[in-house]
Amino acid sequence: MRLASSVVFLSIVCGAFAQTGAVQVGGAKEKIFDPSRDAAADLAAGLKLATKEKKRVLVDVGGNWCGWCHKLDKLFKSDAEIAKVLKAKYVIVKINFSPENENKAVLSKFPTISGYPHLFVLDAKGKLLHSQDTGLLETGPAHDPVKVMDFLKKWAL
Repeated sequence: MRLASSVVFLSIVCGAFAQTGAVQVGGAKEKIFDPSRDAAADLAAGLKLATKEKKRVLVDVGGNWCGWCHKLDKLFKSDAEIAKVLKAKYVIVKINFSPENENKAVLSKFPTISGYPHLFVLDAKGKLLHSQDTGLLETGPAHDPVKVMDFLKKWAL
């Protein structure tokens, strides 16, 4: 179920996730989502790049408020094999979901999200290929690198 006061935003990155905010200071988490982004424009740019580079689009939906979103982002950046597959096979589009910016028009085109982070895999034309509850990629207090890698390899071109 979507939170009524939540927001959506998108930022695009080819390969690895871009850092869109400040580094961690005094216990504050790094900003990995940017509510000021134009989600529709970012998604369009991601699809264009995916067509050019013959890649899938990985839409990552979450927010800076989400601890599991930070864990998944860290895994994507720190695990060398996962980062390699992401860079080679995907264009990543991040969609913010928080009170700062509602972008209902973009998220309304996707299936309902029950938890965050959530991943969607699109082909280069924008067709939804898969909706992934990332809770299924967890083991204990973290995302399981083997499960994440299996997911990425399964949906890559």
